[in-house]
Amino acid sequence: MMGLPLPLPLPLPLPRTAVPWRRRRTSCAAIWHAGCAFAFVFAFACVLPGPARAQAPSTALSQAETLLFETDHLARVQPPAVLVYAFRKASNVEPGFSDEVRLDVSRAEGKGTVGATLHFLSGAHRHAIPALDEAHGNPVLLGFLERDIAEMQRLTGGSAAYFRKRIRMALAGAAQVSAQAVDYQGKAVAAQAIRIRPYLDDPLRARFAPYVHKTYTFIVSAAVPGGVYQVGSTLANQDDARMAGAAAPGKAAAPPAAAPGMARTAARAPAAPEIDETLTLVRVAHPGR
Repeated sequence: MMGLPLPLPLPLPLPRTAVPWRRRRTSCAAIWHAGCAFAFVFAFACVLPGPARAQAPSTALSQAETLLFETDHLARVQPPAVLVYAFRKASNVEPGFSDEVRLDVSRAEGKGTVGATLHFLSGAHRHAIPALDEAHGNPVLLGFLERDIAEMQRLTGGSAAYFRKRIRMALAGAAQVSAQAVDYQGKAVAAQAIRIRPYLDDPLRARFAPYVHKTYTFIVSAAVPGGVYQVGSTLANQDDARMAGAAAPGKAAAPPAAAPGMARTAARAPAAPEIDETLTLVRVAHPGR
């Protein structure tokens, strides 16, 4: 397990233009009281009631922010419905696992609003996310990011608030958006992929160097229920772990010569972390139909 001698410092406040949704009003007080900082930021953009969105100040958002935080992903879901996502983790530093994420979408009686309850993983892997009485954005984005941030904090000893800040900044300024087709239930559907590398240009990257190449990918499509087809994070350090004198194809690489007394130290050196986590929509159920 990776560790740092000191935690990363808390972030300085971002300029208002970098996080425009902070200025907006929301009725999701329950999320604030739950103590989940990113959930509150997410609520400003994704769970904002329609009238409040119309009154919000006009601030230009990036294309990535609009696709993730200014899109009513649940508009085409007919409640009651259960969106089922498959979660998979592969890692060379700790055991991987597969699990399931369920999003229960319901209609609030007498209110005409859509509620959402997210069951993010199970057992020891369960990550609690507050239920939403009025949901517009898909809470699986929140669940994946909050769990990922908690994992980064656990693995590096860094500040969760700092990691949230880096993700917000990347979505606001350096996100790459591209069109692509995805296969959903045997059909090719049009989608858009948003990719960010929040820590690549981080001024504090030396503090958690094994994780600076981490890439987040969000795949959204209006053609799939819930609007979010897949969310994933990938950390590949193969180039860093590769020996300097790589062998030609078909030949075994010769191990580098170790200085006297260094053999045991080299043997105990931790492997460069390789971690891949993916959340993919697999089916939608409509109870009672």
